[in-house]
Amino acid sequence: MRYSEGMIKFSINGFGRVGRSTARVWLDKHLNSLDLAAINTSGSLPASGWAYLLKYDTAYGTVPYSVEAEDLKDVQEVTDDDPLIGNLKIAKDGHQIVIPVLAQREPAKIPWSKYGVEAVVESTGLFRSRDLASQHLTGGAKLVIVSAPAKGGGMPTALIGVNEEQIIGHDRTNAITLISNASCTTNCVAPVAALMHAKIGVRKAMLLTAHGYTDDQNLQDNSHKDYRRGRAAAQNIVPTSTGAAEATIATIPELKGLFDGIALRVPVITGSITDFTFLTKRGTSVEEVNQMFEDAITHPLYKGVLAVTREPLVSSDIIGRSESAIVDLNLTRVVDGDLVKILAWYDNEWGYANRLVEQVIEAAQAL
Repeated sequence: MRYSEGMIKFSINGFGRVGRSTARVWLDKHLNSLDLAAINTSGSLPASGWAYLLKYDTAYGTVPYSVEAEDLKDVQEVTDDDPLIGNLKIAKDGHQIVIPVLAQREPAKIPWSKYGVEAVVESTGLFRSRDLASQHLTGGAKLVIVSAPAKGGGMPTALIGVNEEQIIGHDRTNAITLISNASCTTNCVAPVAALMHAKIGVRKAMLLTAHGYTDDQNLQDNSHKDYRRGRAAAQNIVPTSTGAAEATIATIPELKGLFDGIALRVPVITGSITDFTFLTKRGTSVEEVNQMFEDAITHPLYKGVLAVTREPLVSSDIIGRSESAIVDLNLTRVVDGDLVKILAWYDNEWGYANRLVEQVIEAAQAL
């Protein structure tokens, strides 16, 4: 339902961890800015099952408002013309919200125009190339924001607090139809790397992210195309790849060939930390580096995106934080003037979902 005329209607395609966190962020902060017009799911659950997963969450707790569902049909009964399986019914702050729940696995067949959808948050993790993501446009959407690094060319990466004005356009006249919001780690990495590049200069850099386990890993040792990810996620530190450095280069081209990284999946449900090592172009100090970040958080560009802390935090303290990067100033180190270590916390689900919703608001202004 639309709460006021002119409100942007958006949808979520894929109601997993990212999709549900995005819905919660919308419900918590943006009911008066956006209208969630429809949710498309895999069809693995009825609408009541998706309502249950939205209401109860091991990482973020139970929502403090009413979430119910109306099951209309089984997924076996849906057709391409009518993929509706039910409705979510949410009562919050005087809003009586009804959100249609669909079950259509082919993006080109999702009838977004039927529900007035203008912008789609593509959060399945499956449709990451220009050709695949653009299938949502066939169904009537005008804008697709992909919640993962883009595969192949032809889709710009836009990060809030880094380069969204260059991509989207400050005057909001540069209408585009496809945007990658990169990954949660990229959203943590890019603001830190951008500041180091602009203020001190980077000769080369590496990153290591200690990242909470994800649904892509196995609970018990079992088969997986990445052998290490196939090992028990809650019992192992799992080295694996990250595309964060490459995606950061898409937003800071000057770092091409100078930046790389790896990931460690660790046994926490969420709450991650990135460890940066920079070789700088000039000498610096712990004091200068930390002051740079303390100054940056007062700039409008980094409002809500970047934070600093001097508290002795651990990963569980980060759960529910909405910033993309929280620089731990007590952990900054400088060796011989030009070897700099910086550590930045991030909630790899909640922080990222906040940027996704903000990206919808920013990009959709040009529609």
